[in-house]
Amino acid sequence: MARNSVSLQDVAKEAGVSPQTVSRVANGSAAVRPETRSKVEIAMEKLGYRPNYAARALKSGRFNNIGVLLSHMSAFGNARILEGIVSTAAEQSYSTTIRTLDDLQDRSLAGALKLVEDLPLDGVIVIMERDFTDFNQFKPPQGLPIVLISEEPANNCVTIDSDSYGCSTAAVDYMLSKGHRTVYHIAGPSMSRAAQSRIRGWHDALAQAGATIPPIYIGDWEADSGYQAGLALAHEEACTAVYAANDQMAYGAMLGLQAAGKRVPEDVSIIGVDDSLEGMVPRLDLTTLRLRFHDVGREAFSMIKRQRNGEKVTPGVKTVIPPEFIDRGSVRELK
Repeated sequence: MARNSVSLQDVAKEAGVSPQTVSRVANGSAAVRPETRSKVEIAMEKLGYRPNYAARALKSGRFNNIGVLLSHMSAFGNARILEGIVSTAAEQSYSTTIRTLDDLQDRSLAGALKLVEDLPLDGVIVIMERDFTDFNQFKPPQGLPIVLISEEPANNCVTIDSDSYGCSTAAVDYMLSKGHRTVYHIAGPSMSRAAQSRIRGWHDALAQAGATIPPIYIGDWEADSGYQAGLALAHEEACTAVYAANDQMAYGAMLGLQAAGKRVPEDVSIIGVDDSLEGMVPRLDLTTLRLRFHDVGREAFSMIKRQRNGEKVTPGVKTVIPPEFIDRGSVRELK
């Protein structure tokens, strides 16, 4: 029998049950006895029956499909967040539709949503890396839940992200607790919202402790920029501690300091953020604050589904996924 010609009635006849029972099984209803469900599933498989998802969506108003908008899929954090969304969606029988924002001319959330407005979606997750012009004015369309993975809470949208500010204050406080008088910072690019949050956290933690705030070294997230910063920092007499805004720059800075004759951590301690080098660099000895990107993706999907199920998820408040401290010995305690 041709797969596309198999009907509920065909399956019902094969399984010896009613078409209504087959419909319940196809729609995932719990109101079917396990032995009956097994008979129906065997009949479906034998006949090659596949549920008509379009018809189901028209009836239920659900598509079991989540949209994701992002700029770069290759960036470590984005890739891990995306993995969290896609794997969680798959566990719950949802598909994921991905659209990139690289060529978006209208730098607004409303403009970004136009990329998916005609698609059958139950909600949209936007992974934000830069500002949108209508960030605090944008209101989600009626009936379409929106979740922003964003450094800042939005007035009208549900938001979630890692704690970039908090990982900076934790890194600085840890360095100061080890006896360092101040902490130098290698920042990410100025256009990055995460980089700006990490700068603020670094600055505020030093100010709160009454420590000297040294000049910032600006990188581009890549190890080479960290290496150049490390070469320069080797000539800063007051530099005994360095906090880099990601692990690639931190590892590059470590190599730059060593190339300039400095020992890590004997002369200069260093700490990074994200734990992106685990499994890539042999004998990795970089202390870091692991950002739980996968958990961010999982929770973002959960927020979409909860809204779709009628649960109130409050906008204007950012849900924060805290970092995890990973000590690998690159920070020395000063006597």
